[in-house]
Amino acid sequence: MRVFVSGGAGYVGSHCVKDLCEHGHDVVVYDDLSRGHRGAVHPKARLITGNLGDAATLESALSSQTFDAVMHFAAFALVGESVDQPLMYYRNNTINTLILLELMARTGIRRLVFSSTCASYGTPRQVPIPENTEQSPINPYGRSKLAVEWMLADSAAAWGLGSCALRYFNACGAAEDGSIGEDHQPETHLIPIVLQAALGQRPHVSVFGTDYPTADGTCIRDYIHVEDLAEAHRLAIETIRPGEATAHNVGTGQGHSVREIVEAARRVTGQTIRVKEAPRRPGDPPSLIADATQIQTRLGWRARWTNIEKVIASAWKWHRSHPAGFDDR
Repeated sequence: MRVFVSGGAGYVGSHCVKDLCEHGHDVVVYDDLSRGHRGAVHPKARLITGNLGDAATLESALSSQTFDAVMHFAAFALVGESVDQPLMYYRNNTINTLILLELMARTGIRRLVFSSTCASYGTPRQVPIPENTEQSPINPYGRSKLAVEWMLADSAAAWGLGSCALRYFNACGAAEDGSIGEDHQPETHLIPIVLQAALGQRPHVSVFGTDYPTADGTCIRDYIHVEDLAEAHRLAIETIRPGEATAHNVGTGQGHSVREIVEAARRVTGQTIRVKEAPRRPGDPPSLIADATQIQTRLGWRARWTNIEKVIASAWKWHRSHPAGFDDR
């Protein structure tokens, strides 16, 4: 299958590109490298540098060969940043996806896997969260992604787009072979922050909120390994049917608190990791855990990385060998 991957130089996108290439798919990556890395792109994939908002460059890239499908990762994904700069999120995540969909319709591409998010649920009344839970996001990031899900459903009815929105939970870990991993500037994800503290690159880990209605007062999240995510995307793109819009949760069904992640990292690294308590951040729900029954039943997918210490160990392997991240800045 010939697959066009927007945002394929980013964290999740690059792992999905790696998985596609290793399973024999022909991949073109489209990325402006503003938050991705040239060094993260698999050597078998072709990289085209461009922004989704540049319709002329995007149309040229989509027309460069006949594509069977698109995987769409090109988005901003920082909750706090979305609260501070909501219009930037709506432009990049929602309006630029509209441009992509218009050009897909024009060039005859009828299959899309969309990188969606559990943030579209907001603060759910039921945990674990099934797909039929009301989607009521509490931050602009989640709303910008939910708007795209609406566009996908309407496009299925209007012009035959087949799509699968994967609502995944907290992506984490690194490639098992150590070839690629997580490198954000600035870093906001918990596990790499904890590991940076273990490496002495940070004085401490800030724990934002210790008064949530959870067992230890800190937020609980479902940590899904990036290689499990990659497999879910590949299975989705291989089973999409034109004219049908579907959505699946991708998670382990297990939750870990912030304090539990810090303790697990201490065991994995053998390092003392200092913690500093801080106020809650706006837009953070207390607990997000996936009910992943649907994707297991319909796609035959099941999380392989369910031991949180092994997940952290895969990330630790990457961070120790790449303490400065990718060398393409």
